[in-house]
Amino acid sequence: MSWMDKLEKKWGKYAVPNMNRYLVFAIAIGYIIGFALPKLADYLGFSAASILHGQIWRLVTWIFCTPPSGNIFLTAIFLLCLIPMGQTLEMFIGTFKMNVYILGGILLSDIGGILVYAFTRMPVYLSTYYILLSMFMALAICMPDAEVRLWFVLPLKMKWMLLIYVVDLGYEIYTYFRMGAMFGRMSIGFVYSTEIIFAIVNLVLFFVFSKPRISRKHRKRQKEFHAQFHEPRPGSGIARHKCAICGRTELDDPNLSFRFCSKCAGNYEYCENHIYSHQHIKR
Repeated sequence: MSWMDKLEKKWGKYAVPNMNRYLVFAIAIGYIIGFALPKLADYLGFSAASILHGQIWRLVTWIFCTPPSGNIFLTAIFLLCLIPMGQTLEMFIGTFKMNVYILGGILLSDIGGILVYAFTRMPVYLSTYYILLSMFMALAICMPDAEVRLWFVLPLKMKWMLLIYVVDLGYEIYTYFRMGAMFGRMSIGFVYSTEIIFAIVNLVLFFVFSKPRISRKHRKRQKEFHAQFHEPRPGSGIARHKCAICGRTELDDPNLSFRFCSKCAGNYEYCENHIYSHQHIKR
């Protein structure tokens, strides 16, 4: 049983279904607030300095903030596609683990934003965009051979989409650090890539803690058990191969090769001297 399974056994009854929908709705509400009440929106975004001065609601309300993108149409399509994708991921990993994944991403982003501010004294922007994007990456890890339609046209397996996203995010992080190097301040790279880095960290930690823990003693017993079915015990006198005609085994001649006949009705094995000269068995 994994560490995550132990938590689910204890707290699974409190899991909230379809939590990814609430994130999508929060971003939609954030758009409305940004247009209708821009002054109120200024009090919702993540600000480590304001949080440290008592505005602790910002640890949660930043989920209403939208990614800094000028194309509302593409953002809307992205969010609408995330609803069925999130449902599929939740069906695959379960409601509780989906809750842990989303809340873990938010918590790690909070911790990362405060730590980066503490070391750089520069404001950090946070949004749920990369947490939602990493959900697609998690689904690709769970279902690597599933097929999606790139731009709604080109069929592409999800494992290749995962590779594309990894390369794209890696290049994005590299661009931020290169920009920081141009200005002589590497801290700029950490500030701008905080939400990317901690979304990926959340993805990695989730699958690490979801992996079943097997003790060294249990792993050794498994290895010994499987070995008993692959190789006979030394000195047991048990042969793995036996010719159906002459009855010879590899114990009689270690250099003798054996083959199964595909034309015989049944699993009949023959030595190299009889594989081509025997009479096929029919039913």
